[in-house]
Amino acid sequence: MSEKKEEGRTIHLDVNGLEPPEPMVRILEAASALGSGDALVVEHFREPVPLYAHLEAAGFTHEIARLSESRWRLTVRRGR
Repeated sequence: MSEKKEEGRTIHLDVNGLEPPEPMVRILEAASALGSGDALVVEHFREPVPLYAHLEAAGFTHEIARLSESRWRLTVRRGR
């Protein structure tokens, strides 16, 4: 029997230009609405290191990619 991978929706969020703690607040709010198989893709002006512990504690996984010196892409999903 093969396992069927659930395809979900992708939600995009741009937090560039927001003052702390607004980026973290918006990311956590958007992440809380994720369903199984969904992904939250965040454009950020810096690496959001303080956010990682909050995501992990809430049961989310994340991937981070540095696109340039002042541009990061964070992808958040519900943990398995």
